[in-house]
Amino acid sequence: MTVEDFLLDFLLGGNLVVLLLAGFIILCVLLGVRIVPQSEKHVVERFGRLRAVLGPGINIIVPFLDRVRHKVSILERQLPNASQDAITADNVLVEVETSVFYRILEPEKTVYRIRDVDGAIATTVAGIVRAEIGKMELDEVQSNRAALISTIKGNVEDAVDNWGIEVTRAEILDVNLDQATRDAMLQQLNAERARRAQVTEAEGKKRAVELSADAELYAAEQVAKARRIAADAEAYATQVVAQAIAEHGLSAAQYQVALKQVEALTALGQGEGKQTIVLPADAVDVFRDAFGLLKGTRA
Repeated sequence: MTVEDFLLDFLLGGNLVVLLLAGFIILCVLLGVRIVPQSEKHVVERFGRLRAVLGPGINIIVPFLDRVRHKVSILERQLPNASQDAITADNVLVEVETSVFYRILEPEKTVYRIRDVDGAIATTVAGIVRAEIGKMELDEVQSNRAALISTIKGNVEDAVDNWGIEVTRAEILDVNLDQATRDAMLQQLNAERARRAQVTEAEGKKRAVELSADAELYAAEQVAKARRIAADAEAYATQVVAQAIAEHGLSAAQYQVALKQVEALTALGQGEGKQTIVLPADAVDVFRDAFGLLKGTRA
């Protein structure tokens, strides 16, 4: 082998080493640099043990020693709608449909402490729903749904706290009753409506009677008031006549009598059959005296 051949072989071998070294460096970079999306967290293990939890962004790990074992999404999740039977405090069987939303905050707890997180949460929710509804009567379940949801959410949060999970929302979508209970409630509702209708009708009749009595009382008060006014007027007229008699003597009284007689004669002459008026002789004397009295009074 010549010197030229030796040098050529050395250069070729050196290039291969460089290429191998460059490839190893590139591989270390690829294995050591981890880019985590914003919506995920990565759980890193070293020799089967938890090493670190990688957050969003660029992360560096030890190549060949550290491995990303779990890629956990931290987005909010919704469990499939679930239905479970429950018995209320007044022994009514209901079917409750629930929905739960949660998200993972500490993935290392979630992956190492629970195998099926969705199934575990669903089972926990079902047990809590049955326990809470068992403390309430049916009417309370229907009317206090918001309070019931808040209680269920708080109890679920306490139960799943060790799993690194946050329960963001819990909803009771529907409360269904069996057909027999529905029929009984419908009969009760119809009876209540009929009772309210009877009460309303009775109250209307009572109000009508009260209004009629008030109207009669008002009419009686008005008649009494009119009579009182007439009596006051008559008393006033009598008082005026009496005062006139007291001031002017008998002539004032005679004047009033004569005035009434003339007014009566005038009214008689204005009626039907006024062509002929037959009067007794003494009546003529009376009217003559009355005219004389009036004439003397005016003079």
